[in-house]
Amino acid sequence: MISVTTVRRPARTMATQIYFLEILKGLLITLRHFFVNMSRHVLFELGLSKEPGAVTIQFPDVPAMLGNRARTRHRLLKRDDGTPRCTACMCCETICPAKCIHIVAEDSPDVQIEKRAKSFDIDLGLCVFCGYCVEACPVDAIHMDANDVELSAYSRKDMIWSMPELLGDKKKEAHR
Repeated sequence: MISVTTVRRPARTMATQIYFLEILKGLLITLRHFFVNMSRHVLFELGLSKEPGAVTIQFPDVPAMLGNRARTRHRLLKRDDGTPRCTACMCCETICPAKCIHIVAEDSPDVQIEKRAKSFDIDLGLCVFCGYCVEACPVDAIHMDANDVELSAYSRKDMIWSMPELLGDKKKEAHR
């Protein structure tokens, strides 16, 4: 037989119900960070310290420093003859957790290749940049090393990148 025990909640005081102390604690932490960084900047400017405080990158004037393994915008690779490497196997579309990759396949004119991608679209507005599509691709047709971090757009439609843009044949244009 299963026994059921009643769990008693601790009594809530007025201070815990209005969260005033927690808000005050958070504010004190923020103020501490502000004054510590401000004093570090002042000491650095006066020549009394060799390290400045926390520094905000002034993007886009100063480009962002990306690591070697950074996963940025997708790009499709080409074969030696200039055709896309994608064989439309649908592995990347299947494994994508955001379901942002859409491929339409067609028969390939090359007899050594069964099929190819007629269209290959990625909605970067939905993409979570997990890199699963790169890992799943059996022919190494897609990479995420374009080092392009400026992915803003004026509309949702502009966030969809098609095959010419992913191959680098066509520059993505922003529409207002």
